[in-house]
Amino acid sequence: MLLVLSDEHKEHLGFLPEVDSAVVGEFGRIAVEFLRKGTNPKIYEGAARKLSVDAETVQHGVEGLMYLLTESSKLMISEVDFQDSVLVLGFTEVLNQLLLQLYLENRKEIRHILGELTPSLPHYHNLEWRLDVQLASRALRQQVKPTVTMKLHLEESGGDKNAKVLQTDPATLMHLIQELEKALAELKTTHCRRILRNIK
Repeated sequence: MLLVLSDEHKEHLGFLPEVDSAVVGEFGRIAVEFLRKGTNPKIYEGAARKLSVDAETVQHGVEGLMYLLTESSKLMISEVDFQDSVLVLGFTEVLNQLLLQLYLENRKEIRHILGELTPSLPHYHNLEWRLDVQLASRALRQQVKPTVTMKLHLEESGGDKNAKVLQTDPATLMHLIQELEKALAELKTTHCRRILRNIK
C-alpha cells in the first residue's frame, strides 16, 4: 500500500534536500521525541538559528517528517512501498535511504506511542436482562405495560469492571436494535472497509 502525500505535505518535506543528511537524521530524532513528549518551540528556534532559516520552515520540515513516519508506521508500510511513496518527492537516493532507515528504526516505537495515545474505552463483558410486565394497577384494572431492564457489565482496559442499568420499553429497544443492525451493515460496505484498513 502506497502512502498518498498531499501537496502541502510535499511542500513541507521540500525543505529536507536543502540540509545535510545529519540534520535530517536529527529532525527524525526530534520528530519521534515530539511524539513522546509534545512539541517544543525552543527547539525549532535553535535549529533555525543554526541553519540560518526561519523557525516556521524548520517546524514544517519536522512536522512533515513526523507525519510521514507516523502514517507509514500506522499503516505498517513495507520497505518497498515506503521507498515508492517517497520517490514522488524527487529526493536524492541518499536522502531516500536515510528516510527509509529512519522509518525502519522507529516504526515499532512509533506504533507503541500511537497505541498509548488511543483512548481506552470500556468494552462489553456481560449482559443480564429481565422482562417485566405490569398487568394491572389500582387505577387501571386491565393494562399491559412491558418493560425491559438490562444490566450491562463493562470492562475497562485496566481490568476494572462496572455496570450500567438501562430500562426501556420494547418499541424503543426494537428501534435501537434496528439502528445497530444498520450500523453493522454499514461496516460491511467497501467504503467503511477502506477507512478501517487505514485506521489500523
